[in-house]
Amino acid sequence: MTRVFTGGSRKVARLNDLVRRRLDSVAEKGLTVLVGDANGADKAIQGYFAARDYKRVIVYCMDGLCRNNVGNWEIRPIRGEGAGRGWQYFARKDLAMAKDASCGFMLWDGSSKGTVNNLLNLLQFGKVCLLYTIGDKDFVTVRNASDLRAVLAKCSPADLAELSARLNLEARLAGQEELLPLR
Repeated sequence: MTRVFTGGSRKVARLNDLVRRRLDSVAEKGLTVLVGDANGADKAIQGYFAARDYKRVIVYCMDGLCRNNVGNWEIRPIRGEGAGRGWQYFARKDLAMAKDASCGFMLWDGSSKGTVNNLLNLLQFGKVCLLYTIGDKDFVTVRNASDLRAVLAKCSPADLAELSARLNLEARLAGQEELLPLR
């Protein structure tokens, strides 16, 4: 069964028609949706599927405590293993979703470190991601490091520097240049 890791920036509170049509396609195909429990894109995606009464959703949350589970779906608890509640704590569940997914669908505001981290995680596991870039109102398929570099080239120098520092970007992109097979 195909599992789609959905997510994106916490600044994304609403889904436009283009994104809703893509989510409609996910539902029409009966795919399983893996989604986090954060505010922003996660909560907006949850709200969309809850309004459709879509049942094939799994919400990933830390230590079994979901911040948001709009549709009261099955949860997948990820152990925090004593880590604080900072960025790296919540990144554990994102890594688990990337590992469990067949592919990804991300909504990116042009600066979200978490979304870029999700893209890197998906690449690490050899998975393709459809990325919706909010500023461009366009979809880009990210199959390899070259695709991701092209997306990141549109970032401001300050955002790119912050992404590089936080995510160890170049080291994580090394070895990801090959085109991933279509799945």
